[in-house]
Amino acid sequence: MRDMLPDPPFSYCDSYAAGNWLIVGIDSCSAGRAGGKIAEKELRRMEEAIAASSAEHVLVCLHHPPVPMHSKWLDSVGLDNGDEFLMRARSAGAVRAALFGHVHQDYDAGHDGIRLIATPSTCRQFLPRADEFAVDDRPPAYRCIELQPDGSIGVELKWVERG
Repeated sequence: MRDMLPDPPFSYCDSYAAGNWLIVGIDSCSAGRAGGKIAEKELRRMEEAIAASSAEHVLVCLHHPPVPMHSKWLDSVGLDNGDEFLMRARSAGAVRAALFGHVHQDYDAGHDGIRLIATPSTCRQFLPRADEFAVDDRPPAYRCIELQPDGSIGVELKWVERG
């Protein structure tokens, strides 16, 4: 993706200011692995982008979930340093939410003051809370996200019904 998206406005894992929001993309991929880990360099880049911004609110986007999904197989390919990421995001200040994928299912919960939001896949869904790999029968889906000036986040989950 880095090679395919080198220039704004679609730069891979870049930062983007919009109104009083800063959106920071960070790379959580580990070469050759399904699971992820955020490199120290990426964590520092996130902290520096937040510190350099005058934005009141921050949304961090990454691929891997920073918390367990309570699915034995899926948690085995999660983010190795999710606790460190969340601690550093809290310490950076102004982080209102983290948006992630990888889990192919709906997730929206608070975690120590940071809202964690996953979106289902635009392809197939994984069965929530499964011990072994299993595909859910839910249809494809996507989220519409509205970042509000007051720091709140409007989220609408849209399931694409087969027709």
